[in-house]
Amino acid sequence: MPGSAGVLRQSPVRCPNDPQHPHSPPQLESYLQSGAKPEMAELRQTAAQNQTATMLEIGSSLLNRSAEQSRKLTDVEAQVLNQTWRIEMQLQENSLSTTKLEKQLLLQTNEIHKLQNRNNILEVRVLEMETKQRAELAGAHSEKEKLQRLLSRQSGAIEEMEKTLLAASANTSLLQRQQLQLLQSVQNQQGCCLLTVPSAAAVSPGQEQQFQDCAEMHRAGIRTSGIYTLHIANLSEAKKAYCDMETDRGGWTIIQLRANGSLSFQRSWREYKQGFGDAAGEYWLGNEAVHLLTSRAPYTLRVELQDWEGGQVYAHYGKFQLGSERQFYRLSLQDYSGTAGQQSGLALQGTQFSTRDADNDNCLCKCAQMLSGGWWFDACGLSNLNGIYYPARNNIRKLNGIRWHHFQGPSYSLKGTRMMIRPASF
Repeated sequence: MPGSAGVLRQSPVRCPNDPQHPHSPPQLESYLQSGAKPEMAELRQTAAQNQTATMLEIGSSLLNRSAEQSRKLTDVEAQVLNQTWRIEMQLQENSLSTTKLEKQLLLQTNEIHKLQNRNNILEVRVLEMETKQRAELAGAHSEKEKLQRLLSRQSGAIEEMEKTLLAASANTSLLQRQQLQLLQSVQNQQGCCLLTVPSAAAVSPGQEQQFQDCAEMHRAGIRTSGIYTLHIANLSEAKKAYCDMETDRGGWTIIQLRANGSLSFQRSWREYKQGFGDAAGEYWLGNEAVHLLTSRAPYTLRVELQDWEGGQVYAHYGKFQLGSERQFYRLSLQDYSGTAGQQSGLALQGTQFSTRDADNDNCLCKCAQMLSGGWWFDACGLSNLNGIYYPARNNIRKLNGIRWHHFQGPSYSLKGTRMMIRPASF
């Protein structure tokens, strides 16, 4: 040590072999050892201090690092806690959403069960209605057969009555001839002029008086409404028609009648031309017959309509004419009046007749096929009295039914209709 070295330099150096030297060689070694102990202790102390300082620095560094790691761990732990809290919140929200969806699913399942129950009830009702309708249809078929048999019997009775009438006419003709002979005998004897014979006796022997329409029959004195035989000029065969001798002074020839749906009006052009049905029920007189009648003199048209609530209205046209088949039975009307609406339900001029097999309307849609029946459709128009017959409570929203736009609207199917004509001069 430096301090010890200074002390040694101040002591006089003596030779070990000097007899005056205070120590012998063993003593010297002991002396040196005793002098070096403090220095060694100091060195050890210094080294220990240095080592302690180093250890303290290392410990301080470790503490700092530990504190930094603890701080980082605290931050990470805080982040983990925040993230955990967020996840828990999301889980709660998801749980609430799941619960809500489960409730909605239960509600929808209940609604589905209710709808299924309703559907089952409706199916049962539909089956009951179908069964009922089948029974009613079977009853209707049975009634139809009965009516047909009754009609056959009535037709036979009418034929017998016609034969009786012919025999009576023959007897009348014989009586008329005898009356003429008596009159001639009286005139010859008295030298007077030939007496005027009443119109009933003016018929030539063996010839029955013939009428072209009901107005002629009315003028001839026939005042009873009923079915009569018409002999229309230039028509190949006689036509049976119903004559209305009561409405508005009578004389009306019925050309169309709808009353109960017993006759289908879904017919061809040829059938509408020649006519179909029975004058004792529903029928169409025939376009050709109406054309021939209305071409020889001015005619009027009356259209009568009846709804299912008991309402009755009419449309009157002061002039009515039907063109020829070459003109597709073109309709010509004038002077509308009546109670069936403020405007005419028929196009007044130039509308041609159309059927399912003869499309003469002014629409690309083929009105006769879409709306059914044969009619003067124009562009599917405001009326169709030859549409499908729908019964009560099933006659609403029927565009292909029996329609007259200005009476009960465009889709109300009527209960009954009559179309009738007579000369305008009547």
